[in-house]
Amino acid sequence: MFVGEYEYKVDNKGRLPLPPKFRKEIDDGLMLTMVADDCITAYTKNDWAKMTASQAPGSFLVSDKQRKLNRFIFSNANEATIDNQGRISLPANLRERVSIKDCAIIAGINSYFEIWSPDLWKQERLTTDEAREYMEVLEERK
Repeated sequence: MFVGEYEYKVDNKGRLPLPPKFRKEIDDGLMLTMVADDCITAYTKNDWAKMTASQAPGSFLVSDKQRKLNRFIFSNANEATIDNQGRISLPANLRERVSIKDCAIIAGINSYFEIWSPDLWKQERLTTDEAREYMEVLEERK
């Protein structure tokens, strides 16, 4: 499980240290991509395999929106391995797309984690009042 918020420096080669707690959860590397927000989303390879298996590869019966979303997610996907110093390399194209320069925020989101530029993370974080409001809306749906 990935939980917590961490701030780390990104070196001039685009390498980012991972929290030691996170390293223990990663057996055989990560898949990095973008999904629907201006951040890099990191999945364990095991979870990535489960999620992608549910896609219909090569099917002609995929909607236009699904094809466009697949292009976005899979063309931005990159494998990442943890080096001996506990770092991963963030691909330059992803760093540029999400405005990560010399510092990044790693946010644990249960079964995956996100990597944000500090400025965009500040905008994305919910206030306590916003979180309470979202919880009320979700409870109303029950």
